[in-house]
Amino acid sequence: MSTAEKHPVFAAELKADGTFVPQSNLFTTPFGYKPGEHRPEAGRYRLLWMKACPYAHRAVIVRRLLGLEEVISLGTASHFRTEYGWEFSLDEGGVDPVLGIRYIKEIYDAGDPAYKGRPTVPVIVDTVTGQGANSDYFRLTNYLETVWSPFHKTGAQDLYPQQLRSEIDALNDVIFRDINSGVYKAGFAHSQAAYEQAYDALFSRLDELEQRLAHSRYLFGDFITDSDVRLYTTLVRFDAAYYPVFKTNRNRLTDFPNLWGYTKDLYQIPGFGDTTDLAAIRSSYHASPHLRGFAANPYGIYPLGPEEQDFLAPHRREYLKGGYSR
Repeated sequence: MSTAEKHPVFAAELKADGTFVPQSNLFTTPFGYKPGEHRPEAGRYRLLWMKACPYAHRAVIVRRLLGLEEVISLGTASHFRTEYGWEFSLDEGGVDPVLGIRYIKEIYDAGDPAYKGRPTVPVIVDTVTGQGANSDYFRLTNYLETVWSPFHKTGAQDLYPQQLRSEIDALNDVIFRDINSGVYKAGFAHSQAAYEQAYDALFSRLDELEQRLAHSRYLFGDFITDSDVRLYTTLVRFDAAYYPVFKTNRNRLTDFPNLWGYTKDLYQIPGFGDTTDLAAIRSSYHASPHLRGFAANPYGIYPLGPEEQDFLAPHRREYLKGGYSR
């Protein structure tokens, strides 16, 4: 039986040659101040996520780093996917307290009743109209960093500095293709060739970044950028989820001295570790019904490690004060 047959939720994203290609986003209208764009407005929008998703997690991290918590509200779905998708079973009465919906699918159905794709997170919803505003996980943090700047807290870090944007964009493309998406390409592949291609690309990029971070505290020097957020959300899930479940098992994260120290460094910064739910990550990837088959885990047993104490250990990266080498 093929992966597509065993896991029909991903069938549309599995190609004939065995490769996994993520689906397109449904809500792509940008945030901005031009006609037809969603105008940033305090209190109007709600960010929906679930804690195990790395793409949703990075939007939550940026929201926190920029001080947008009182500007954009947050709705949290359960990290166990149901047959109807992500459900607000963590909330009283099983519905989101602001939107009054039980499933994120309801936002997708309202946006396009004929939509056949997976209802995904993150998605920002306009609470005035009840309609989905934007689910473009690749660009969402950039919107928060730029057109939402009038609402940033005083002294907020510039995560997307103008003078580095072309370099950040280029690195983000690589991180997304070979690392963020790479672990899924390996895990969801249903041919040996597709798996090996994704596996090789993933570890080649990790090897490169291991060397880059030997001389630079963060990816662009001694300050955090959007690229660090994007890399972090995959790395912090690596040993708990991708290494065992998606067979990305050449090395653990802890086998990379620089990447491991870098991840611990970020974890210990407010906005990173305090938005990372390791228990949700472990249980979701191992015990969720839609992923259980990938882990050969029919009884839904999930591991207890790694734990928070592992990420709170000394990282010893303070001495790296210089910039990176171009």
